[in-house]
Amino acid sequence: MSHKLPISAALQSLRDELGSNHHEFAESTAHDAWPAFLRFGRQRFDTPAAPDSDGLLIQYGTHAFGGPPMFTLDLCRQFEINDVEGEHYHYVQVHCELRYALQSSLQHLGTFDSWFFHDAGSDLDTWAAGLGIHLELLRGHRPAKIRLYEELL
Repeated sequence: MSHKLPISAALQSLRDELGSNHHEFAESTAHDAWPAFLRFGRQRFDTPAAPDSDGLLIQYGTHAFGGPPMFTLDLCRQFEINDVEGEHYHYVQVHCELRYALQSSLQHLGTFDSWFFHDAGSDLDTWAAGLGIHLELLRGHRPAKIRLYEELL
């Protein structure tokens, strides 16, 4: 019997780590969300036995998603879903998206992305430690909007 959580529980697990059922979540910053995302990232889910089936992604940049341009920090977890024959079917992504009002100090950060995959021989703590400088650039900035969601790709 597997001790891994079902992928269908991932979004709620992220919400639980972030405490998003509480008023304080609305006041969160990247420095609050990152440790919660890493706790979520340490939880193992029932994914296929492949080195790229369970990945964590941090990405940021300036984007206009159906509205005015905003600087967006996206903390994402991606799970591979296979069909009954074990072939790739689609991905499920669970996002914690922090959107910031566009400021020149944020716009000058450009874009960035970095992946970590469980079972690919890398260490999560080493990967996370290497990202500190990117999160430090957001210190003092409070997001205008925080969005948690799941999507199929």
